[in-house]
Amino acid sequence: LHELIKIIFCHRVSRRNNLSIPTDAVELSVFYRNLFEEIKNEFPQIFSEDEQILLDPTSIDFVNEELEKIDMFNLQRDAIGDAYEIFIGDNVKGQSGQFFTPKNAADALVSIVDPKPSDKILDFACGAGGFLISALKYYKENNYSDDEVIKSLDNVYGIDKDEYLTKLAKIHIAAITDNVPNIKVADSLVWDLNTLDSYPDNFDVILTNPPFGSKINSGSIETLSKFDLAYKWKKKGAEYLKTNVINENVPPQVVFVELAIKKVKPNGKIGIVVPESLISSKKYAYVVNYIQKHCNIETVIGMPENLFKTSGKGGTHTKTALLMLTKKENVDIESKNNIFFAEAKWCGNDSRGKQIDKDDIPAIIDNYESYKKGSKLENISNLGYILNEDAIEKNILSPRFYNPDVLIKTNELRDTHNLVKIETLINEGILEFKTGNEIGKSSYGTGEIPFVRTSDISNWEIKSDPKQAVSEEIYLKYKENQDVQEGDILMVRDGTYLIGSAALITQYDLKMLYQSHLYKIRLDSNNKYGLNPYYLLAALSSDFVQKQI
Repeated sequence: LHELIKIIFCHRVSRRNNLSIPTDAVELSVFYRNLFEEIKNEFPQIFSEDEQILLDPTSIDFVNEELEKIDMFNLQRDAIGDAYEIFIGDNVKGQSGQFFTPKNAADALVSIVDPKPSDKILDFACGAGGFLISALKYYKENNYSDDEVIKSLDNVYGIDKDEYLTKLAKIHIAAITDNVPNIKVADSLVWDLNTLDSYPDNFDVILTNPPFGSKINSGSIETLSKFDLAYKWKKKGAEYLKTNVINENVPPQVVFVELAIKKVKPNGKIGIVVPESLISSKKYAYVVNYIQKHCNIETVIGMPENLFKTSGKGGTHTKTALLMLTKKENVDIESKNNIFFAEAKWCGNDSRGKQIDKDDIPAIIDNYESYKKGSKLENISNLGYILNEDAIEKNILSPRFYNPDVLIKTNELRDTHNLVKIETLINEGILEFKTGNEIGKSSYGTGEIPFVRTSDISNWEIKSDPKQAVSEEIYLKYKENQDVQEGDILMVRDGTYLIGSAALITQYDLKMLYQSHLYKIRLDSNNKYGLNPYYLLAALSSDFVQKQI
């Protein structure tokens, strides 16, 4: 990769200065080696004084021939970015939660944020500079002059802990603009002023994809103590209150959200990639509550699990979302604004990282731009719909939770049905939900009493021959706690594609145990709605309810 970059630099300089490039491989090799000596003097921050081109003349000739086919001055064709994606193997990708943001997602987030060349932009986990390149490309697409794009580099800042990646980021931008950007090796969460003394206190725009993962260390106690979200929070009513106890295992994505809010100006914009769990899990509800208090949530776009899948073994299936936030001027003034939601089902590559034609991201961006221009979205779909912040439930921002198909169907059904929330039925004592037990694998096969698991729920029935069975002794241990009755319904509560699958417990199923991944739903038959177990099973299994589940 590094050798390829040297040749790219030489080729770009020769084209920029209209130099005559030799056609003979040996002469070309000498020409490029001499040119590289000048480049080292021009870019001492990138290339050390003793560096040489190590490729042989035949390889140099081959690379040069391929570069001749590319317009190196066209930001739309990011040759360096392509080289990074190809040459940086899995030994770099994925370490410490580092996954390069795919170009189409980075471009989409930049487009939503809509930065201006005069804006001070920061990516505090810049990696190889993908977001910063996307910003420069965005300026070019929006008809800013070359001089304005180059001048905007004075307002572009990057930080990353990885020295190798920061060097790549500098090379990346310098190869395109002939200027070395403000990118430094540092721990953003520490924000060491000795290193970052030249950086502003706050920025107009934050664009970033911070590292995420529950197994990544976010920092020392001293570092974490500076962040409110690094403490444990307790729920009180609809609000969350910070305790005095630091959560030493807080995932990095949590504190990076707070860092973004701290480092952006009032009315400044934040474009950030987050794991979907951060905006949908009860565990992180306090984070969403914190975001709502300090920012107006403008846009939430759910990304497919395939987005960060780079190859058969490389990348991750972690489901992510793109967030665009505007920092409030006054946190004490409560405001509820409209939010643009979308859910991309396709992102241009499949589950193995192979490129495919299907990509919902361009259509989502088109819908977003129409919405921002004041146009009404003609068709409500997963590619764009608007909800007021009042509609946010249980601190969940995941677009899938507010499925537009369900919203449309809900409005249709109101004319013909009385719609009741399951939560209401529980609060009225009409429905009772309980979960089963995990009995341990050592109990499997100890007898003939069925231990019902998620895979044993099929076609609204419990399979007559469940895969696992237990002894009488184990059954008696859990029987009273599980209290299975005829007419109860088992429903899969977590897992993957089986979630929501339900089965009716009949008189033939009573002697059984069921696992913790299942809900046991019991209906009080003396209810004002006239519900019986069969109608409840039909309702739970209907397309309308299944989409909500």
